[in-house]
Amino acid sequence: MQNIINLVISSGYWPIAGNFGLNTNLLETNLINLSVVLSLLVYFGKGVLNNLLSNRKQTILSTINDAEERYNEATDKLNQARTRLERAKIKADEIRVNGLSQIEKEKRELINAADEDSKRLEDSKNATIRFEEQRAIEQVRQQVSRLALERALEALNKRLNNELHSRVIDYHIGLLRAMESTTN
Repeated sequence: MQNIINLVISSGYWPIAGNFGLNTNLLETNLINLSVVLSLLVYFGKGVLNNLLSNRKQTILSTINDAEERYNEATDKLNQARTRLERAKIKADEIRVNGLSQIEKEKRELINAADEDSKRLEDSKNATIRFEEQRAIEQVRQQVSRLALERALEALNKRLNNELHSRVIDYHIGLLRAMESTTN
């Protein structure tokens, strides 16, 4: 210990008193200088370190709070999106069911319209057939009547002579006189 005291007191060890500075060479610094520097660092650095740590803590806490808020907002938006998705699914099911029922309805209407058209065509065909039958029958009647009339005229012309002709005329005159006397 005596050596340490002699070392501190020794004038050869202390540089000329007028120079005050910080010796940064670790091998040349003594324990007192180191303790003074460390105590100054702890004393003044404590506030700076506390401020830095406090600021860092506040930054981390605000970042965590922001992240929680964004998480809550994202969760709310996700729930809203799920709700909208469920509503959209329900609406899509309604549209699909309505579409299917509309398709079935239009299918039935088309089938009914086709049946009605088929029935009208069948009725029209039957009416056309009946009309053509009536026309054919009428033509046959006219031809038969014409032929019968032609044959009757031919037979009359062959059998008709002047005497027969006079009798027919007399007969008809008698009929007209009988009709005239009955009306008076």
